[in-house]
Amino acid sequence: MKLPYAEPFRIKMVEEIRQSTRGEREIWLKEAKFNLFNLKSSQVFIDLLTDSGTGAMSDTQWGAIMTGDESYAGSRSFEELHNTVQSITGYKYLLPTHQGRAAENVLFSVLVKDGDIVPGNSHFDTTKGHIEIRKAHAIDCTIDEAFDINDLHPFKGNINLEKLEEVYKKYPKEQIPFCLVTITCNSSGGQPVSLENMKAVKELSDRYGIPVYFDSARFAENAYFIKKREAGQENRTIKEIAKEMFSYGEGMTMSSKKDGLVNIGGFIALNDEELYKKASNFTIIFEGFITYGGMAGRDMAALAVGLNEATEFAYLESRISQVEYLGNKLIEYGIPIQKPIGGHAVFIDSLNFLPNVSRSEYPAQTLGLEIYKEAGIRTVEIGTLLADRDPETRENRYPKLELVRLAIPRRTYTNNHMDYIAAAVKNVYERRNEITKGYQITWEPEILRHFSVHLEEADGIVELQPK
Repeated sequence: MKLPYAEPFRIKMVEEIRQSTRGEREIWLKEAKFNLFNLKSSQVFIDLLTDSGTGAMSDTQWGAIMTGDESYAGSRSFEELHNTVQSITGYKYLLPTHQGRAAENVLFSVLVKDGDIVPGNSHFDTTKGHIEIRKAHAIDCTIDEAFDINDLHPFKGNINLEKLEEVYKKYPKEQIPFCLVTITCNSSGGQPVSLENMKAVKELSDRYGIPVYFDSARFAENAYFIKKREAGQENRTIKEIAKEMFSYGEGMTMSSKKDGLVNIGGFIALNDEELYKKASNFTIIFEGFITYGGMAGRDMAALAVGLNEATEFAYLESRISQVEYLGNKLIEYGIPIQKPIGGHAVFIDSLNFLPNVSRSEYPAQTLGLEIYKEAGIRTVEIGTLLADRDPETRENRYPKLELVRLAIPRRTYTNNHMDYIAAAVKNVYERRNEITKGYQITWEPEILRHFSVHLEEADGIVELQPK
């Protein structure tokens, strides 16, 4: 008999979580202005809001915390992290930051100016925010297959080379500071980018004199998909694949709260010494000294260990297999999800799930709220709320996909939790035709509105629909 799969770890500590009643949840949602970000963690049974900083660390990481060096400058923990990052990425220079968006803030403060154009593959929300707050523009060059949830293209995060070259031809290179490749591509459903595509993007960009940088929050998961799906890569290690991936760029930003397996932290890694020196000034202004950048020494020590653990196949197989388990359960129940199943999350297509809710009433947010009411599960909207308003016209931007993301924290929940989640979504799906109204905005900030927006139940007055 073939032995079944078993996780390559055992559980050493548990944390109690409380199940609430539907009545409690309905009251809490009203108090939270129907924004799932405003809920207290004690009001959530299973938290799938994000996989960022919500995972469990290993015993080795906790041990590293106890030996962290808290020296203000030149700590041993920084050296450990620097050596680890250089070993995995090949980049010479390291600037720690307190998290990924801080890394974007530092790097973009050097590279991005008013009127610039930054092409890439479905830039994530904070990335686009850091571009647009500088009065620059992000242009999505993702392949068209990414926007068909049933297309089984193995690398839906790929950049369309024709779209990218159109950008390079339309704008002078002085207006394009870099091309940004997000690995894996979160906004298109946690989809990977192939090595072949990265190499082609690098070659095309070199011809036009445009540098390439990586948004690398889930680089290890991307390398796993390359090993599993790309011809000729099956016998290589994750670390070997990662090293080649990064060879096709000039540098990277990293949210260490994902594939760094830690609860806080980020960094910038670069090869250009002059750029490193310029970015160092902004690190000191925004974050802290260049050898800690807003991170405690103990957190850098845990991150150094986490990066090595995250680039081991056994860990990645366990992590991604659990996401696939949930995704396959939902497919079995007839739930429309982005396929192939992504690395860190399952993405539900709310347009097919809730066909009776107008796009102007935020169907993805509506679905997320219904799942919470059903079972106390917190998810996040990756749709029109997140897409925000056009910074010039102030009109809603309607993305091609309206998704609800079920982000799975690393080494945190069991497959029994996945079964519970799938059953809850199935229950909502069975009453989907009863859900005909969504929500409308009562207050929103100027940018990145989905984090703090206030909503109320829609009044039935439907805005003009997007084409």
